Amino acid sequence: MADCDNKCESCALSGNCSDEKKKNALSKLPQNEGSNIKKVIGVVSGKGGVGKSSVTSMLAAASRRHGLMTSVMDADITGPSIPKALGITEKATGIGDIICPQTSKNGIKAMSINLLLDNDTDPVVWRGAILGGVVEQFWSDVYWGTTDVMYVDMPPGTGDIVLTAYQKLPIDGIVIVASPQQLVEMIVEKSVKMAGMLNIPIVGLVENMSYYKCPDCGAEHKIFGESNIEEVAKKYNIENVVKLPIDPAIAAACDNGTIEDYDGPAAQALDKFAELAENFVKPEGDLN
Repeated sequence: MADCDNKCESCALSGNCSDEKKKNALSKLPQNEGSNIKKVIGVVSGKGGVGKSSVTSMLAAASRRHGLMTSVMDADITGPSIPKALGITEKATGIGDIICPQTSKNGIKAMSINLLLDNDTDPVVWRGAILGGVVEQFWSDVYWGTTDVMYVDMPPGTGDIVLTAYQKLPIDGIVIVASPQQLVEMIVEKSVKMAGMLNIPIVGLVENMSYYKCPDCGAEHKIFGESNIEEVAKKYNIENVVKLPIDPAIAAACDNGTIEDYDGPAAQALDKFAELAENFVKPEGDLN
């Protein structure tokens, strides 16, 4: 599946392709005429509260700094936070059946259910099938334009929306976000196994809130205890792991809609990780 472009009618290898592979390829949703999305990277977590959306926002900001046309699909329908982090307050607009995303000050395009609600605090009380349909619409009905890399901010867990995204979107790889607790490590393994069941490559692991560095003495303190994330990565042959510090400036930037301006240690770590994520799925000559 890693080499499949989901275009069976033009594939030179289609004669040697398994029926299952063809079925998976044909089930992917096509892009609309107003979109040219080259790469799609999902950002997932096995549970909530690990800072997945802030990591997604920082990855998008890093890719934009690299000069890439970057978009974020906020697939966390019942807990959307991407517009807030990116400082986007204007609602999405529409032209006929096409939805136009909004753009951050640095040019990151974003689509979120909050950009369609009258009030950001209105709850989305929908069942799973409807939620999955929204993700499909965000792909098929949104005019994304040219996008070098799209990050999909998934809801936590391994439920309906994540399954819909894996099955319907041409996801090239995923970044798994975790925190140091052993309970989270168990949940990480669930995400890893789900990705393996659906042939989704894993770019790497981001351990958020890994440590706190004292601004006075420079010592690193493991607030949530020691991590075994390297052992988990080794167990599943995941080569790339990055650890991010606890930094109150990240929360402040998300609250203030200025995550693109954040340049602390976490942003510096994710700058290289974003480049890794882009190159992980980049064919020769793509993503100029």
